[in-house]
Amino acid sequence: MRTLLFTGPGGSGRTTTAAATALTAAREGTRTLLLGTDRTDTLGPVLGDAATPHLTVRRVDPDTDFRTDLAALQDRAASALDLLGASRLDPEEIAPLPGAEELAVLRALRDAALPKPEEEAYDLVVVDLPPTPRALSLLALPEELRRYLRRLLPPERQAARALRPVLGRLAGVPMPAEWLYGTAARLDLELAAVEAVLADRDTLVRLVAEPGPSGADAVRAAALGLALRGLRVDALVATRVLPESEAGGWLAGPVAQQRKTLEEWQESYAVHPVTHLGRDPRGGDDLAALAVPGAGAEPGAGAEPGAVSWPVTDSAADDGVLVWHIPLPGARRDELDLIRRGDELVVTAGPFRRIVPLPSALRRCTVDGAALREGALRVRFRPDPELWPRTR
Repeated sequence: MRTLLFTGPGGSGRTTTAAATALTAAREGTRTLLLGTDRTDTLGPVLGDAATPHLTVRRVDPDTDFRTDLAALQDRAASALDLLGASRLDPEEIAPLPGAEELAVLRALRDAALPKPEEEAYDLVVVDLPPTPRALSLLALPEELRRYLRRLLPPERQAARALRPVLGRLAGVPMPAEWLYGTAARLDLELAAVEAVLADRDTLVRLVAEPGPSGADAVRAAALGLALRGLRVDALVATRVLPESEAGGWLAGPVAQQRKTLEEWQESYAVHPVTHLGRDPRGGDDLAALAVPGAGAEPGAGAEPGAVSWPVTDSAADDGVLVWHIPLPGARRDELDLIRRGDELVVTAGPFRRIVPLPSALRRCTVDGAALREGALRVRFRPDPELWPRTR
């Protein structure tokens, strides 16, 4: 199954492009799920009366999911709540908290990619993600939450549950209850499943932006944030492109501006221009007239499906260092920052930050410097004589 994640700056035609891609694939006979993540039904007006037997449209419902999750949590913690004399919340008085919408989107993505035996399976899942800043935060959530869970409730502590009452008496404080570890373990499994979907080689990100100065800035920031998360841009859909035949009069300036941006994008991406229809696309005929790239469009030159690799090259025999290559297209030296924290590396690129565990070989090394060259951050590590295996 292939998963296409659509994102881009707000107002760029992201939802329209995602709907057109899903509709085209379904009309070609591909079993397609179009997943909307907006609280309001933005896909409905775009699709209009367009219908095809192979297309399923689904919208994430964070309210229902949050109520269901909280009700289940109250059931599992019933004994603790009764002991504290707490009264349970009724479903009617539960309102979603911040972050519930993002979790609902991730769950819907996981369920679509990994359906249960009794559920319908799809060949293609098209996800209309939120605008880029929110989308990047959403895509970072599984890894970040799993890291927090491992720090706050390490799985190895659960193995000593038989000793927990004794430890509690010795420490003088109550130890975490069994249900808490069980809840953390279930959440970790769910987040791991989402991470597996995002890291799958058939999961691709498709950027949507209108060519121009603001669109170029948004694309650079999006590509940087996605690369830091190890996700590759499959294609860049340039929307509302003005026809060259209309380059006369007052349109000459906008047409030239778009042409310049498109030429710059084509140096780095597989760009698919979508002509401006002169109106907001509505319905099947308009979506077909956009002629968006198909779900199986070839990636750009040199690109491969799947997650971006961060290879380690061994130059110890030549200059005594190992080099970790971190692709960061569009990054600038003055917006990069690196911090070594134990067996982790904190990488900051512009407004984005990621904490990544070091490969096993690099954990026995000290950081020897870093340089940004040809769109990749190259971090040098020198083996620590006290930790590195010695050869005779």
